[in-house]
Amino acid sequence: MGNRKFKIYRGDNTKGELVDYNCDITEGMVVLDAMHRIQADDANDMACRWNCKAGKCGSCSVEINGRPKLACMTRMNEYSPDETIMITPLKSFPIIKDTVTDVSWNYKQNQKIKPFSPAQNKNNTEKGLVMQQVDVERTQHFRKCIECYLCQNVCHVIRDQGAQDKFVGPRFMIRLASLEMHPMDDADRIPAIKEDHGSGMCNITRCCTEVCPEDIQITDDGIIPLKERVVDRYFDPFMILFRTVLLTLTSSESSLKNFISSLFNTSSF
Repeated sequence: MGNRKFKIYRGDNTKGELVDYNCDITEGMVVLDAMHRIQADDANDMACRWNCKAGKCGSCSVEINGRPKLACMTRMNEYSPDETIMITPLKSFPIIKDTVTDVSWNYKQNQKIKPFSPAQNKNNTEKGLVMQQVDVERTQHFRKCIECYLCQNVCHVIRDQGAQDKFVGPRFMIRLASLEMHPMDDADRIPAIKEDHGSGMCNITRCCTEVCPEDIQITDDGIIPLKERVVDRYFDPFMILFRTVLLTLTSSESSLKNFISSLFNTSSF
């Protein structure tokens, strides 16, 4: 495929610049291969994070020509032979060195989420806990996430507004969705989703869905359903009235029986 031109960010969080490199490209190479060849031949001190080289660890996340991608899954033949390939670090996170960024903020957000809390004896039969296939597929879909944090990188709330203290980002909205929608989980996370995790900060641009290498429908399957649950709890006037009435009636057993009797127009229940 010939010799190709690269511009790779070299530096740290205080200063840096794009440095020009040339690299001989052979058929079948991906961007990560080119980075390794440049590292071996011309820049032995260049930092480059990677692990599996199979698109399953999420370690090699960078921005290639301005678009967040996995370097190990981006083939060189996607770009025209005369195009210069620019490789820069993820812009939403502090730079450690060169293309390696500090993503530890994400781990801290993960620790804030209440873990899976299975209900006792819920759907418990002689065959054990039973789940519908649609619930199994939904859970598996959400758990495809490889934590590459490309979605976190393009989220405008994190990237442009700098609201890391108010919004956990799309990756962890998906984790919250996987827990909240799990039929065996009994924890109430809606107050935390609204107040602590910042569901209201997202305005549904779907940029996170576009960059997901696992094709998880982050916005439609995760964030929007969570927003709907928050709205039902806090902003739907009918639901607010219903819960208020139900809470009042269930304060005593006799009040509840009288209420149900009046609904069915019967003297006993």
